[in-house]
Amino acid sequence: MKHLYNLTFTLLLLAPLTTFSQKMKIVSGNFDFLKDQREINVEFDYRGMRFYNENISENEYIKRRENDITQNKGKAEAQRWLDDWQDSKDRVFINKFLSLVNERAPLQFDKNPNAKYTLIVQTEWIYPGWFGGVMAQKAKVSTQLRFVETAKRSKSLLTISSDKAPGNIAFVGVPNNNDRMAEGYAKTGKSLGALLQKKL
Repeated sequence: MKHLYNLTFTLLLLAPLTTFSQKMKIVSGNFDFLKDQREINVEFDYRGMRFYNENISENEYIKRRENDITQNKGKAEAQRWLDDWQDSKDRVFINKFLSLVNERAPLQFDKNPNAKYTLIVQTEWIYPGWFGGVMAQKAKVSTQLRFVETAKRSKSLLTISSDKAPGNIAFVGVPNNNDRMAEGYAKTGKSLGALLQKKL
């Protein structure tokens, strides 16, 4: 019985490492224009993003979360979640992304509209995951990473597809939905930084 318990515990620990993997694919363009650059502007774009396997809109997602939280914890808590959701979109997600991409990339990413080139992080799809104490499901974040000239954005110089970046902390479940998603953006930044390190 003790052996079975130890085996089960070990599998639970390993699960976060094996459940999801992220795929990054170069859709178009090349890295040549980045080779002499020192800083890239970063902007996040959430227009048109979808949630869950049903591909519901952001408005539908917000209504679902507000109704669920209101029923279980009251209107005040639902409003706190909504405020946190907006703050996550405006500040937390991009800061998580920046902190990890700058650990690996051979050039600096920042919110600097004066930079010659801009990276637009277009969120396409999110699975928020869930937390149930001992058991948890990671968030997954899919994005299109488009490099454009800051002054002339009609043409994409490089487009990279980031598919289902896992959002979690190794061995630890994350109770807050928004925090799980933030870890997905952190993973996206880390993977992009590693790719740029390799290509540049």
